[in-house]
Amino acid sequence: GQHQAAIQKFEQAINRRPEDADGYYNLASTYYQLGKRNQDTSYLSQAEIAYNQALQYNHNHEDAYRGLAVLLVETGRPESAFKLLKGWEKRQPKLADAKVEVARLYDEFGDKETAVRYLEEALSVDTNSARAWTALAKLREETGDYAQALANYQRSFELNSLQPHVGERVASLQNMIGVTTAPNSTATTRVASRPWVPRSY
Repeated sequence: GQHQAAIQKFEQAINRRPEDADGYYNLASTYYQLGKRNQDTSYLSQAEIAYNQALQYNHNHEDAYRGLAVLLVETGRPESAFKLLKGWEKRQPKLADAKVEVARLYDEFGDKETAVRYLEEALSVDTNSARAWTALAKLREETGDYAQALANYQRSFELNSLQPHVGERVASLQNMIGVTTAPNSTATTRVASRPWVPRSY
């Protein structure tokens, strides 16, 4: 919560490693939090600049794309968020994460059908994308297709057991539809290295 001190530290890190995209991402995330908390557009503008700098040095920085898209939506520019993420997906058609991010945005705007299509495309290029399986499971669950949602969650959990929320969904759906085998309940929680950007999956 010490945002000003964090800004100073991240700026020092950038000065030491000016081409490290993570430094700009972390700086952007801090400015974003300050802008949100204080309703200060100047901080949000600085966050937008820093997100773009992160993408300048890492063209596939997933968290920077997500953070910038969230910022664009929250500042009344959803069309720019779609353009940003769809542009990334078109430049990287074999990258599942890009398709997952586009799907997430369509999902948040209520277009579940298009979201599913992008997730299916993501899995067609990378069948081992745990994020894509989780996202698809979420949409299946929302439509009441609980058996398919369970299968998708289970596949995601097999690929990455360090997802406590996925394990919880598996257990809940198993209980709902009468399946007895539970996922590994002793899985530990991975500490997120970039905790500030909202995630729906």
